[in-house]
Amino acid sequence: MIFLMDLQMMLLDMIYFILRNTVRAVLRPRIKPIDGELVLITGSGGGLGRLFAQEFTKRGAEVVLWDVDGAANERTAKLVRDLGGKAHAYTLDVTKREEVYRYADVVRKDLGRDVTMLVNNAGVVAGQRVLDCPDELIEKTIGVNCLALFWQTVKAFLPQMKAQDHGHIVTIASVLGLFSTGCVEDYCASKFAAVGFHESLAHELLAEEVEGVKTTLVCPYIVDTGMFEGCKIEEMELVLPPLEPQYCVEQAMNAILIDQPLVCIPRLTYLPVLCRLLPWESNVVSYRFMGSDKCMYPFIEA
Repeated sequence: MIFLMDLQMMLLDMIYFILRNTVRAVLRPRIKPIDGELVLITGSGGGLGRLFAQEFTKRGAEVVLWDVDGAANERTAKLVRDLGGKAHAYTLDVTKREEVYRYADVVRKDLGRDVTMLVNNAGVVAGQRVLDCPDELIEKTIGVNCLALFWQTVKAFLPQMKAQDHGHIVTIASVLGLFSTGCVEDYCASKFAAVGFHESLAHELLAEEVEGVKTTLVCPYIVDTGMFEGCKIEEMELVLPPLEPQYCVEQAMNAILIDQPLVCIPRLTYLPVLCRLLPWESNVVSYRFMGSDKCMYPFIEA
């Protein structure tokens, strides 16, 4: 009897949340203010990281910039200051946990307060077939795209967020962390791992009733930053061209500001996730039809 009652409550809750999110998709929900927040962005030296720094600055946040390329990172800091914002640039390798821990303490000492929002944006791709790719590059891809999340999120900043019951953790993953394609096994593995890490952490926070620490998982399609130069899904190019970086960041910011747990960019990329329910052979046929099975060939051969 208790099981049936619990089952009934679960189904009612599921219907409620489906209806609520349907309404939220039509009626714009309340946007939370982030002025005064201290936002740490990794991979801030270029690409999406630089745009995130600017977007957070426009909304009144103070930004901490972490990148392995010091010169590029300083250029981002200058852009932020030109907007009238506060930027603090640090040069470090996020795959080296000792550096992450040390610079986390340096940030607290320099600024006199804790990071309240964390954007795990740093990412790399080797761009070689797995049999041709040096082991060191595979390790680097896994290190930057996945392992660094452990040092940055759980170990370095989450304890303070939990203690204050206030914070927001954003993971910039990829649609290739939800479904895969050929010739980028290391990248897909690292992004699948990033998605799994983020979702597990989100479940843990909910189970512990840490309501003040929000999480947002961002899974964009190929973004036109040059990272996947040459990659093409010719049959889908008219309806699914590479994303403009500014558009991608704006959509991600919209999700962050309404505490949306997951956003796939564009919305069309939610569909292949549902296709995972189909038999494997059905996925193979659909991949071949769209040209997704060999879309990375021009990229790795460039």
